[in-house]
Amino acid sequence: MPDDKDFHAGEMAAQQRWQTIHLWDQVRRTRLLLDHIPEEFQERVHQAPFFFLATSDDHGACDCSFKGGGPGLIQIINSKQLAFPDFNGNGAFMSVGNILKNPQVGMLFIDFSDGARLRVNGRASVHDDGEVMELFPDHPRVILVEIEQVVPNCAAHVPKLVPLEEVK
Repeated sequence: MPDDKDFHAGEMAAQQRWQTIHLWDQVRRTRLLLDHIPEEFQERVHQAPFFFLATSDDHGACDCSFKGGGPGLIQIINSKQLAFPDFNGNGAFMSVGNILKNPQVGMLFIDFSDGARLRVNGRASVHDDGEVMELFPDHPRVILVEIEQVVPNCAAHVPKLVPLEEVK
């Protein structure tokens, strides 16, 4: 199997097995496998009322959680960094605890009004003091993410959902 900087061995094996390697030519890789959040996506991320956060511990046991809070939940520091607050909840610290053991995180943003999706992967750190706390002064902790990969996804298979107030 060829060495590939964009895909790990498991991804390459799956692409070969199900014959999708041809889909990932250099043009598509350049357009869809990014190392930053392009400016045209930054406001959408900032206005996202929620996202899904994937973390895992130091043994690889995974956890995925819903993170809500309304528009402004995410602060874009620059195209390679973003931050979000950690809310006091049930005190289990499943996401925060995983980040303390394994900083790799995945974030999934979905806009159910138009199906737009954006995946952001990177290395997270937990802060309960320091300058980054100024972004969310009313919260006990802030998660800072150093962005490593951004993947815009098509809207295929994303259901259109309407807010409850539109149904009434």
